[in-house]
Amino acid sequence: MFEKFRGTGTAIVTPFNKDGNVDFKSFQNLIEYQIGNQVEYIVFLGTTGESVTLNTDERCAVINFAVEMVDKRVPVVIGIGGNNTQEIENSIRQTSFEGIDAILSVSPYYNKPQQKGIFYHYKALAAISPVPIIMYNVPSRTGSNIKAETCLQIAREVNGIIGIKEASQDLAQCAKIIKYKPEKFLVISGNDDLALPFMAIGGDGVISVVSNAFPREFSQMIRYCLQNDFVSARQIQTRLVDVIEAIYADGSPSGIKAVLHMKGLCLNSLRLPLVKINKALSNQISTILNEMNSFAHTSKIP
Repeated sequence: MFEKFRGTGTAIVTPFNKDGNVDFKSFQNLIEYQIGNQVEYIVFLGTTGESVTLNTDERCAVINFAVEMVDKRVPVVIGIGGNNTQEIENSIRQTSFEGIDAILSVSPYYNKPQQKGIFYHYKALAAISPVPIIMYNVPSRTGSNIKAETCLQIAREVNGIIGIKEASQDLAQCAKIIKYKPEKFLVISGNDDLALPFMAIGGDGVISVVSNAFPREFSQMIRYCLQNDFVSARQIQTRLVDVIEAIYADGSPSGIKAVLHMKGLCLNSLRLPLVKINKALSNQISTILNEMNSFAHTSKIP
């Protein structure tokens, strides 16, 4: 299980048609694009997948479609999280986990629990989940931080919690978790822009947004890091740095959906309250992509 989730996991978008319904044809193409370009696993129904705007029937349809299309070629992770522990427990009980390898569960948001509350929240979920759980710490979205001490307590004391997606942007906190964690506890970055330094301090991989559009390049960069070949990794990171900055400049997943549309992989459709990125940024991203394409034609990409 530890090795399954080392490397790159793509936090895949949920493509929509012009009428706002899930575009399963584009979804199939996106899944094949990820697998064909050798990401280690795919995360469905995360933040990037606009999961909070999907109703229960749509979530079930996405899960069933994901399991069928992936067909065990790579591990499948699904997002099940929220700020009502009992309701999340109910969601887990009502989900069929055939073909699903793990849950990614965001730390409770809005109600800003104490660290003790976060501990007991994950302990309760792990007690009833039939698959392992990866915690997700993203203070910029939740309004609270899973402190290193809390993460380490959960790692040592709660069976079934196998790792954390760390998107605190605090490398000192990440380094402390990495130093003191149990041997088989995964520490995974949730920040594309910090992927390289995160890996340099001993991280196990990245759950990435930019890999939606650049799965081969990003996943190879992370593999180089795992092999301690940071010279080769830096070469790829240099090529991706501008597009990574741009996709977050006017909100995510608005930025990555714009890129995917420009690459012909899905429509640039989002659900309110999310809207498309502004025109100036769209033009900037188009220029960046053209420059990247020109570079790719004259250089050997690993």
